[in-house]
Amino acid sequence: MTTASPVSARRRRLGLAVLSASVLLVVMDMTVLNVALPAMSADLRPGSIELLWMVDAYALVLSGLLVTVSALGDRWGRKRMLLSGFAVFGLASLAVLAASSPLQVIAVRALLGVGGAMIMPSTLSMIRSMFTDPAERARALGVWAAMAAVGAALGPILAGLLLEHFSWHSAFLVNVPVMAVAIAAGLFLLPESRNPAPGRWDALATVLSMAGMVALVFAVKDFGKYGLGSPAALAATVVATMTLGWFVARCLRGPDPLLEIRLFRSGSFSAGVVTALTTSIAMAAVLLLLAQWMQLVQGYSPLETGVRLLPAALAAIVASPLAPGVAALLGARAVLAGGLGLTGLGFLLLFAAPGPLTYWPVAGALVLIGVGNGALATASSVIMSGTPAAKAGSAAAIEETSYEVGGALGVAVLGSVAAAAYRGELAYEGPGGGDVRESLGAALDVAEGLGAAGGPLAEQARAAFTESLVLASGAGAVLLLAGTVAVWLLAPSRLRHVDSSDAHDLAPRTEDGRCDSTPSV
Repeated sequence: MTTASPVSARRRRLGLAVLSASVLLVVMDMTVLNVALPAMSADLRPGSIELLWMVDAYALVLSGLLVTVSALGDRWGRKRMLLSGFAVFGLASLAVLAASSPLQVIAVRALLGVGGAMIMPSTLSMIRSMFTDPAERARALGVWAAMAAVGAALGPILAGLLLEHFSWHSAFLVNVPVMAVAIAAGLFLLPESRNPAPGRWDALATVLSMAGMVALVFAVKDFGKYGLGSPAALAATVVATMTLGWFVARCLRGPDPLLEIRLFRSGSFSAGVVTALTTSIAMAAVLLLLAQWMQLVQGYSPLETGVRLLPAALAAIVASPLAPGVAALLGARAVLAGGLGLTGLGFLLLFAAPGPLTYWPVAGALVLIGVGNGALATASSVIMSGTPAAKAGSAAAIEETSYEVGGALGVAVLGSVAAAAYRGELAYEGPGGGDVRESLGAALDVAEGLGAAGGPLAEQARAAFTESLVLASGAGAVLLLAGTVAVWLLAPSRLRHVDSSDAHDLAPRTEDGRCDSTPSV
């Protein structure tokens, strides 16, 4: 079992408030970037590769460190890891004051990724250890997911308000005082927990996990930019396959695995991970494109953009706390698959809306997407409830890796689909043609420099970007509907809970309690 003494109901509630507030801030920080990116691009003038790294550096570093940091938290103490993450996140946010170039912003985003890797899995594993009753844990995870949705709602609005009056730096600086308060509150309200028998530290597995994740995401990004024949991407694919394959084999065979891969023997656990991964891939790219479409095509200010992105977050805020209750009534399978299906329908509405695209079909799609994302609360419940308490760190690392790698893959893959569609729609061969084909922001700058003659170019670039958004939404819909089928086949009709402290009791169980190594359907 974990070394956590029984926690009173009052302290559990206060502790959940601290954990949920930290998730709110981290998610808010991620959504802030969507609104702040045009202002950052206008100020820093990044190239297309630099722009991708400004977006992806956070997720890449975070996903590369999640396994290692979660395993360290199991040994060192999850509370200590969380509070240290608060400190790193706050200091990185303060460092943005010194950032005056794309490379410096990338470095700040990477440091934020280090802090995020320390924060996010710690919140989930602490909820698993604090709330031992399955029903209470499901409600706590519903609150956790709802606060993530609140962060998604507040982020664009806060960014818009700040950008109306200050530079883009202010969107990061707001984290500093909040993190200071979180550290003070966490010191007094959170209980410490750790795995008392974590086994020997596997240094080789640590290196393999980090190298493999970096190579994997680099390969995806490079394929998206240069196509399937890119030598660098092919080499990175080989490295990723070898290192991650070696890592998985080492974790499966070793007596003290750095990451408990055997959790995937449970069909319900796998279904929760597929839900998180699929949703993140689709959402990361399309919401980023929508924020740019609203500002650069529709002409909304950053604040107006934040307000118009609200329907998705508000719908998720309503749906997330209700999802565990609906899952108890209808079954985990129905909620997980239904949530993915609703999100897919939202993306399909964006794809099928009659042209030219306007805000009202977008608003309807955002509502469907938000309600569908309420299923993520059930995904967390499925993942954590099917995990022994001693392996909460591994489960949290896998779930958060799904979110973060999914986000990076989404921007790389669906973002590349959108970029290719944008370039394909443009027929401009005049001055600055290379810049015009790089991004919509660059095209509008070239058009402005041409004076009155730039009007047709601006209109053509805006139309091309809108078409790229529509096509990326269609690709996202196909992905989500495929994920719906996969989750329906993997998930059990009813959620089963693993409350044993035996770290090796990882196989799913039949109704009579016997181990069953086959996936539950």
